[in-house]
Amino acid sequence: MAGFLSLLRRVYLTLYNWTVFFGWLQVFYLAVKTVRESGHEQVYNAVERPLQFAQTAALLEIIHGLVGLVRSPISATLPQISSRLYLTWGILWSFPQTQGHVLVTSLVISWSITEIIRYSFFGMKELLGFAPSWLLWLRYSTFLLLYPTGITSEVGLIYVALPYIKASEKYCIRMPNKWNFSFDYFYMAIVVLATYVPGSPHMYSYMLGQRKKALSKSKKE
Repeated sequence: MAGFLSLLRRVYLTLYNWTVFFGWLQVFYLAVKTVRESGHEQVYNAVERPLQFAQTAALLEIIHGLVGLVRSPISATLPQISSRLYLTWGILWSFPQTQGHVLVTSLVISWSITEIIRYSFFGMKELLGFAPSWLLWLRYSTFLLLYPTGITSEVGLIYVALPYIKASEKYCIRMPNKWNFSFDYFYMAIVVLATYVPGSPHMYSYMLGQRKKALSKSKKE
């Protein structure tokens, strides 16, 4: 029974990783093609659906960690997935005025390259039991450049959205109401921006530690 469950887990994770890999591959292809042919203003329109699919599918990774399908700590997975979902749905989809900004292109390309490498790495490990050394190196090295460009794009787009959030009052709850509760999405966005100050260096340090551990282990093997 244990052997069957282990096989089922590997089959599921293999399908999951390669499915999301192809989603991000489509995002990357469409982004690069659109920049070359139409300019950065049209990138979001070209990648919207595959971006929303690929990024929202990452919610399953929180469940994977909670039920023990993978060993990734929720403490590292949850903040990254939450911030990306916030950008995908809470900023880009919610405020179309941000969609033509050049930072959308840098965001999408940074995210897609990172995820193409990550999902292919885990997909290979689940399918074959190992990943090539070059893919291991890419998995634990490309973030050195792509994490700063991705984070800069995320912070920049939230900042760009602030005037539109304030003017529209979208998602705000004003008193009086039957819940006796008020909520201002503008101030929530500022709080989210503030979390990047301690969060980004902490996450970068964590990934540097993971890189050192993974590459030193690879050398020993």
